Amino acid sequence: MGSEITKTEFSEEDFRQFHQNLRKETRILMDWFSSDLFDNHQEMCGFELEAWLIDQHCAPTARNEEFLQRVNNPLVVPELSKYNFELNIAPHPLDCHLPEFLKNELQKLWNICTINALDMGCNTLLTGILPTLQDRMLTLENISSLKRFHALNHEILRSISRHSLKIHIEGEKESLDIVHHDVMAEAATTSLQIHFQVPVSKAAAVYNIAHILSAPMVALTANSPFLFGKELWDETRIPLFEQAVKTPAFVDLSGRVVSRVTFGRDYVRDSLKEVFLENLDGFPALLPITFDQDFSLLNHLRLHNGTIWRWNRPLIGFGEDGRPHVRIEHRVPPAGPSIPDIVANILFFYGATLHLQPEVPQAEISFEHARSNFYAASRFGLDARVTWSSGNAMPVDTLLLQQLIPGAIQALAERGIDSHELKYYLVDILARRVATRRNGAWWQKTFIRRHGPDFRAMTQAYLENQRKNIPVHEWSI
Repeated sequence: MGSEITKTEFSEEDFRQFHQNLRKETRILMDWFSSDLFDNHQEMCGFELEAWLIDQHCAPTARNEEFLQRVNNPLVVPELSKYNFELNIAPHPLDCHLPEFLKNELQKLWNICTINALDMGCNTLLTGILPTLQDRMLTLENISSLKRFHALNHEILRSISRHSLKIHIEGEKESLDIVHHDVMAEAATTSLQIHFQVPVSKAAAVYNIAHILSAPMVALTANSPFLFGKELWDETRIPLFEQAVKTPAFVDLSGRVVSRVTFGRDYVRDSLKEVFLENLDGFPALLPITFDQDFSLLNHLRLHNGTIWRWNRPLIGFGEDGRPHVRIEHRVPPAGPSIPDIVANILFFYGATLHLQPEVPQAEISFEHARSNFYAASRFGLDARVTWSSGNAMPVDTLLLQQLIPGAIQALAERGIDSHELKYYLVDILARRVATRRNGAWWQKTFIRRHGPDFRAMTQAYLENQRKNIPVHEWSI
């Protein structure tokens, strides 16, 4: 989905040809899973991070084209709306240098973005949903100019017979009901997407664990409690994204409708082959672009996979030597609140995944429990209760403090990561964030309760705190 396309409207023949090519490439991929073709040498880490451009009044400003021209860096790319951009970090091995690499590379790239934005009279901001964003701002007038975004909007609307996209989100105190005639509501959601490249022999286990970790991850990182001035879920980004591009694809065995933005329908049993076969048979093509290159590049398969937004998504990539690899993309966390927080969140995901990997826990935590845990944690954040091993319900903060954070520390220490780095990111930042219950969602809600519904003032205070480069549990209110 990161590549530009050549046209925005498609014929029946385009869809027929695309599906034929997709079937050929899926067959090639199935053969790869049955052979020793994948790169299995080492685990690699990387991420994508979405961000906002805001003006001097803390409102979103639709100037990403000028901004991207100024930055002129292939690691900084457009997003769906002109308000947003995305940062990408080169992959790095999971070794003792990882914390320093993540911090330095992200800070360096963020500084470049901030300086160029300031030269334009703008600011850059990392948050899950911009608190000053208003529904009237999310129109096609502010969609990025790339053809793939216009084609995506056109085809999603076509797939639902031009019906409106109805968004209903029920919070504890307030609810939101809006109608959109395009996909621009999705632009309100800005996320951190963590990538974990693993040997194919471990990929199924890591994919399943990513689902299990989704609930504690979203509780830990929640940073999107407000949308259009209403207090909804601690991570409102989750239901908003699911409904902003809601295109039902198929009905699973339990009778549940599976849409293109989905937590999924089950764990994989044996191999990630199962997910790509589901892609082929369960999800109609959205962007039927045909490629002339060798089918072994899997261009059709990878484009199709990029239009299915699983919260945990398997990806096929290629190394510099041309060998394919498998990586898991964990799409659960929001952007922000600070760079130290982001690095801590990323390290925790890797550490907790390694901690759970020796004994794949889906035998004790059913997929239905993993799913219900995820939505409970999205709604209630660190106040959520989750069903964990042996069917026992427990507070998610207890699970994090007593099991997952200590387990992540131990797993990362075994990979050679320095004890001082682990103490800073996983104890001084994460454990303190959980113990004080002060994640980004808590900070935003507390600010509004103390100062009233002045979202411009809150965003200004948020920006000032973010610039101090300190973790959110230490932010002033």
